[in-house]
Amino acid sequence: MTTAFILINSKLGKENDIIEDLKHIDSVKEVRGTFGAYDIIAKVENDKKDDLRDVITWGIRKMDNVRSTLTLMEVTEQN
Repeated sequence: MTTAFILINSKLGKENDIIEDLKHIDSVKEVRGTFGAYDIIAKVENDKKDDLRDVITWGIRKMDNVRSTLTLMEVTEQN
């Protein structure tokens, strides 16, 4: 299983819309609104690394009202 944490900046006032949309993506296992430099954090998991990248690139980064993202991929060798 490959895990990534996605930090998301949203358009002003659109945080709840993005959170609701993220909840409908199968690979998204957790999602939370945050205060600070980023508005939302999502935990994304998939058995295949390439599928995980596709979910992030085409499913999350291209969502309406997402301004920018920062992806943190898990280093499985350090677990």
